[in-house]
Amino acid sequence: MKRILLVDDDPLVLGTLREALDGAGYAVATAENGKQAMQELSRARTDLVVTDLIMPTQEGVETIMAVRKAYPTLPIIAISGGGRLDALSLLDVARKFGAAATLKKPFPPSVLVTLIGRILAERRGGESC
Repeated sequence: MKRILLVDDDPLVLGTLREALDGAGYAVATAENGKQAMQELSRARTDLVVTDLIMPTQEGVETIMAVRKAYPTLPIIAISGGGRLDALSLLDVARKFGAAATLKKPFPPSVLVTLIGRILAERRGGESC
């Protein structure tokens, strides 16, 4: 079973996406910020990370850079609604720092499930962290 790490400071987003990924047959771990995400990655094998970009403690771009340094081949999907900032600009930055794909919030959970499936299929036979 593939393991997905969801990182978002919004409990509603975490719960909704976790439910969709559980229903699609993934094992799901969650973190409320990038610092917790890095701790989780050090504890358990992970096949893909989905991270929000605007979070307290350690925001998403910083998290993407840390994941890239520690786990260079681990795929990352960046998600953001942008808040007071332009979400599309933030998502462009996330891609430049190593996100394999991006999604602008809000999006249907099924879109994320499909995107994860596609990325993992492209990596079939690749390593996890």
